[in-house]
Amino acid sequence: MPELTRENGTIWYETTGDGSPLVFVHGGWMNGEAWAPQVDRFADEYRVVTLDVRGHGKTGPTEPDRYSIELFADDLEALLGHLDLEDPVLCGLSLGSMIVQEYLSRHPNRASGAILGGAIRSLPPIDLPPGVKSAASPLPLLSTSLAMTGPKTTFRTMLGSIRTTTGKPWLACTPEVRETALDAVGDVSRSEFRKVFGALYRYEPPALDRVATPTLVIHGAHEAPLVKKQGRRVAATVADGTWLTIDGAAHLVNQDRPEAFNDASTAFLDDRVGA
Repeated sequence: MPELTRENGTIWYETTGDGSPLVFVHGGWMNGEAWAPQVDRFADEYRVVTLDVRGHGKTGPTEPDRYSIELFADDLEALLGHLDLEDPVLCGLSLGSMIVQEYLSRHPNRASGAILGGAIRSLPPIDLPPGVKSAASPLPLLSTSLAMTGPKTTFRTMLGSIRTTTGKPWLACTPEVRETALDAVGDVSRSEFRKVFGALYRYEPPALDRVATPTLVIHGAHEAPLVKKQGRRVAATVADGTWLTIDGAAHLVNQDRPEAFNDASTAFLDDRVGA
């Protein structure tokens, strides 16, 4: 099993195919298998890399008491160096889109392209005044819920709250996709769930105005409006950004409508990246 040893944990990854590097970073409380439709589509032409972020999948728990998006981006950088991948295309979903954005802010020209599915800048997806975030932190309530009901039920409650706000099936339109995602959440331990949530909540997104990497932002039509707003802002801020929505899809847009997501990604890679 391929692994990258770090000083405070071991990161699991997998590579498939040959060609230019195309690296996929999954969403929160999921794992690299969430990209299966994309691996099947692109492995004939690209060297496809998937990884399980700390706390997820085969990587599982690692030593730090706290996680951060910056730490996850450090791991991504280390993996690219370990595999000697130059000018990769980086594709991130949700949490993974945050990790890719952090990488792009550090290296505005190092990636040849970026695809951000279900792109989000912050949690919650709104700008809050300084100090409000820490004062209104949901982490104590989250910890209580995790202790009493576990990650899967806690996540279901979170989904219910979002649906009450949006009136739409926010996570996925396809029942099978939703249940598979919930099963992945159930495989995450209580402590790791909390650490991942903390990383999402505490993250202060960086400026992206120096990013020259061609960037495609894709949302499902059923995505939460505030998340879509953040995605449009990303596409408008980077030097070469495109934003689009896919009908019949929600947050897990690459799984709800895999063929449409793959077709949009292929067109972007052919037209903007030239890979």
